[in-house]
Amino acid sequence: MMFVMDVNWQEFPDSSFSERDLSVLNLIGEEDLASFTFDGLKRRLGVHSETLSRILCRLEDQGLVKKQSEGYRVTARVKEFVPLYPYSADEQRVPIMQTLLSPEVPVQQVISDLSGRWFGVLRWLGYSESREDVTLKWITEDGGVQVNAVFSDNHLSIEAKLLHEKNLNLALKASYQLVGYIAKFYSGRGRARHMAYFGNLKPYLMFT
Repeated sequence: MMFVMDVNWQEFPDSSFSERDLSVLNLIGEEDLASFTFDGLKRRLGVHSETLSRILCRLEDQGLVKKQSEGYRVTARVKEFVPLYPYSADEQRVPIMQTLLSPEVPVQQVISDLSGRWFGVLRWLGYSESREDVTLKWITEDGGVQVNAVFSDNHLSIEAKLLHEKNLNLALKASYQLVGYIAKFYSGRGRARHMAYFGNLKPYLMFT
């Protein structure tokens, strides 16, 4: 499935971009991606591999992304080209959990351990970062659910985005697989203090 947006071409410094190019730029802007993988972006957009490869080659020629061994890094120049309109995917956000983590664990250590990893049905998409937080992002194999892990100071939040079929069961399964791995990572170190679940979701594990 390829998402198409209504674009005002006059808003862009370089009108040589195709509508598909702009769909990739728009997603990069919406997710505020600093780095991403080819396969993750392909699943997120639902676009054919050859099509995406050509798009990324054009964006790399424009100096907007740079190919690396682990995927693609977004350059500072991309901010000049990111569309001003929100991405048109009809998505629903589902908060899954919040927990406190020990401030003794550097965020960069967490990123190093989690980034690029697969968990059950989840495949690595990429990450975004700001002064306040770092968000690690995964996408399910079918591209229907995105799961984000937001690290801010000593807080961790997990949320799911229902992208296509609004499959809440898949969102919960994927999120719990990620939470289970993070719990295993921290439990042996005694670094997770408390976990809180939102709404009526039934917790199946707790950090100790």
